[in-house]
Amino acid sequence: MYPRKLTRSVISNPDFPVAVTPKGKIRGLYEEDMYIFRGIRYAVAERFHEPRPVEAWEGSKEAIIYGPVSMEMHTPIAHDEYNVPHYHYIQDEDCQYLNVWTKHINEDAKRPVMVWIHGGGYATGSSIELYAYDGHELAEFGDVVVVSLNHRLNCIGYLDLSAYGEEYRYSGNLGQMDILEALRWIRDNIAAFGGDPGNVTIMGQSGGGGKVNCLLQTPSAKGLFHRAVIQSGLFKGEKDMLPETARKLTAEVLEKLGIAPENVKEIEKIPYYKLARAAQEAQSELSYREHMHIMFAPVKDDDFFMGGGLNNSFIEEHKNVPVLVGSVLGEFDQNYNQVYAPGSKNDWDDAQVDALIRKVYKDRADAVIEAMKQAYPKQKLVDCLYVNKATRAASRDYARKRAEEGCAPAWNWMFNLECPLNSGTIPWHNAEEAYMFHNANYLEASYIPGVSERLQDQMTGAWVAFAADGDPNCAGNPVWPAVTEDNGACMIFDRETRLAYHHDDALMEALPERGVMDNNDRRPVTRFGGGPRQSI
Repeated sequence: MYPRKLTRSVISNPDFPVAVTPKGKIRGLYEEDMYIFRGIRYAVAERFHEPRPVEAWEGSKEAIIYGPVSMEMHTPIAHDEYNVPHYHYIQDEDCQYLNVWTKHINEDAKRPVMVWIHGGGYATGSSIELYAYDGHELAEFGDVVVVSLNHRLNCIGYLDLSAYGEEYRYSGNLGQMDILEALRWIRDNIAAFGGDPGNVTIMGQSGGGGKVNCLLQTPSAKGLFHRAVIQSGLFKGEKDMLPETARKLTAEVLEKLGIAPENVKEIEKIPYYKLARAAQEAQSELSYREHMHIMFAPVKDDDFFMGGGLNNSFIEEHKNVPVLVGSVLGEFDQNYNQVYAPGSKNDWDDAQVDALIRKVYKDRADAVIEAMKQAYPKQKLVDCLYVNKATRAASRDYARKRAEEGCAPAWNWMFNLECPLNSGTIPWHNAEEAYMFHNANYLEASYIPGVSERLQDQMTGAWVAFAADGDPNCAGNPVWPAVTEDNGACMIFDRETRLAYHHDDALMEALPERGVMDNNDRRPVTRFGGGPRQSI
């Protein structure tokens, strides 16, 4: 996806490379000792109905170009294109496609499988949306099989029509059901691509991390994955989408479309742009009336989806799954509207910094200053203006909660690397992805010679080690203990990666609750929050 400098030719012909799956042959590409398969169909589905496995076929199917990505109710122009480069692609409701990067196409390899679930809330995004998502370097560095996938989003993935007939019973969770069908495809076919179906790690960032959290609370997903990684996907104060709210939203959409309940099947044929317009208007008006931000999201039905892990007990089916969970320091720059000063933050003098801190934090300012010094003694005090409490506190508490409930080990981390953009910018939402995908060399906004190479080796190494055996400890990193009920362990990935205990508890206590999401607020965050807004 990104502009790779080719050192070897790309090969693709009718006979090579071909993976032989139980239902037929799939032809891909061979590049730099890597087999690449783009746009493999894993399921078929009609609008508002559950996905079905693909049928067997004769001959070979081509998998050399990416498949369509999900329709989006709106495709925003990214304000952060420089620091988070995007790749936009053809959209279609028929979007059940996945991609594979692997060094092997034989069943004897049995390499760990790392499955990427994209961000964008539950509304936007795709498996190829960001340049960082390219799996070539991760598969090469770790000798793992990398899979990324598309699934239905927004109103075609999460509109709850269950009140209008049994055939729509799970329509409020179709996006998640697509992901499950992709995981079933991986279980049944990944051996042909050198993967071990008994060793599958699901990973996701932002909305993708939220989807991983949901899968951990989905009983029917049992056995389809064995480890889980949540990156900036949990938010302090976030609430589940409850059936009563979901049904109000659906009723509002039907009213906007002029569809009577007895004629509900008409919604299956409405042009997408009309459906999307009605859905957007319904979201806005219902949010106003209910005094909370309402978005399409997985519906807690206590059947398919049992509700997010921060708000509910962890289900027995996935208590044995190890979890790697964390966030980045800056995320969404939650104080942006209050921090105005010319130039770079690193050029502001002490008086300017003190004045801004007191303006933003008011009577909490002294406590925040002292807690910031304690949490990050080598960091500039000004950075306390950009620390995001909502994601950091949520990931910390999630790991501890899994320990308290007797789950398999959970490891907590924080990505802290200040990047050179704007003469110094703390890490933004999405900043860590290039480092755990081993693609940091390709993103010029955050690349630091010598530092980026080492840090991506450390992060990718930890993620690969975790995928291999459920423990992120690896050569080149400090010893990393799992979180217990009281140890507060956190690995801080930075210029000097270090392991800390309870390092920012006081800071989380001192910071106000600003930036915490309201009920049902699951915004599409991949392309909105976290850009380098630290100077004007």
